Amino acid sequence: MSSFGVIIGNRGFFPDVLARDGREEILRVLAEQGHEAFCLTPEESKFGSVETFADARRCADLFRSHSDEIDGVVVSLPNFGDERAIADTLRLARMDVPVLVQATPDAPGKMTIAHRRDSFCGKMSACNNLKQYGIPYSLTTLHTVAPRSAEFKRDLEWFSGVCRVVKGLRNLRVGAIGARPAAFNTVRYSEKLLEANGITVETLDLSEVIGRIGRMKDTDDRAVKKLKNIERYVTTSGIPQPALLKMAKLGAVIDDWMQDAQVQISAVQCWTSLEENLGVVPCTVMSMMSDSLISSACEVDVCGVLGMHALQLASQRPSALLDWNNNYGSDPNKAVCFHCSNLPKHFFKDVQMDFQAIIAGTVGKENTFGTCVGRVKSGAMSYARFSTDDLTGKIRGYAGEGRFTDDPLETFGGAGVVEIPNMQKLLHYICENGFEHHVAANFSTVAPVIHEATTRYLGWDMYAHT
Repeated sequence: MSSFGVIIGNRGFFPDVLARDGREEILRVLAEQGHEAFCLTPEESKFGSVETFADARRCADLFRSHSDEIDGVVVSLPNFGDERAIADTLRLARMDVPVLVQATPDAPGKMTIAHRRDSFCGKMSACNNLKQYGIPYSLTTLHTVAPRSAEFKRDLEWFSGVCRVVKGLRNLRVGAIGARPAAFNTVRYSEKLLEANGITVETLDLSEVIGRIGRMKDTDDRAVKKLKNIERYVTTSGIPQPALLKMAKLGAVIDDWMQDAQVQISAVQCWTSLEENLGVVPCTVMSMMSDSLISSACEVDVCGVLGMHALQLASQRPSALLDWNNNYGSDPNKAVCFHCSNLPKHFFKDVQMDFQAIIAGTVGKENTFGTCVGRVKSGAMSYARFSTDDLTGKIRGYAGEGRFTDDPLETFGGAGVVEIPNMQKLLHYICENGFEHHVAANFSTVAPVIHEATTRYLGWDMYAHT
């Protein structure tokens, strides 16, 4: 769950009791949903609300003292609220976090001077001032919404996801393990553009990885522990023990480096250096990381793993990186999404370890053990892709929703049939704008979260497919 700074709007022309009751109600709702709240107390201001510049300073001081904890700010308007005090609080707090503006509705039978809220109108004034101050903010689905309503509960879930994505993508450290495969110009990216957006890429050469593996004894505790984890994670029947041990050492080395370098996610070179120089594919090791919410993408697709990570932050579920790979018969709204594969176990109906059928023809079957093979299960899915555009100096992308289906499919690797409304429009958009053939996917419905976080708070150019 999230930690929120809470601003209770109040205005002297309106009954103070509305601010008192509104504060108690919104704090109760946040607590019931598991969120932590930082809000002025009735001892610090009238009913713990923000109405004057002095209130704004006190509230900003409170927020700054908890700046490492606060993920976002909820502005609650139980009555009209003082528009300047709200904006002053956020300006003085200087936290640069998402802001949600909520206004409590009037009841038709309570429109006298003793009960009238006017928050319907006050929300417009509050937003007007936030816009003047240059403070980005988000809105509830309904213009006015009761804090205890099911609609506001959904708004809070959505906003909490937005806060996780914004916080998780800012000051992110990504591990790029190995060089981009020579044949994959597709996954080129700009480290400088990422750095300008608060995302750092830490690199590790594959020679260092293979060297560390070579110096690791078979009896090393790290290798033994990782081998047990692999055997618990996926069926390994028919896989040679030497290959499993190589995977275990590879996983242990990557784990150690990621911890030492303090990187949260990774993109790994596969094709075909690891097969030729180590004798295994890294798929299972990467699958295990992604399944543990430590997203890992192949072919050093750094922007691809950013999409995985954003979806994972929004949904708190594992993500995968897939190819937009094949048409599905003549259905214009269906396609086959495929990888060979390092998909997390969360994606499969059932899964087992096997050899990599594509690369085996080049480097030999004995050097390609370690893929996770199976059929992707059915269910609602969200997808996202980010890309650095050197020509415009911006990060751009797209996001949308669809579903994995149970349509019959006979192939190898990890694959599923995906259905997306108006898919031909999406495919045209991808090709016309030169996006990569990789796409991040997640079993969730969080595309609106991704779009709000990246456009409103990170300033990226995003297309929302509908």
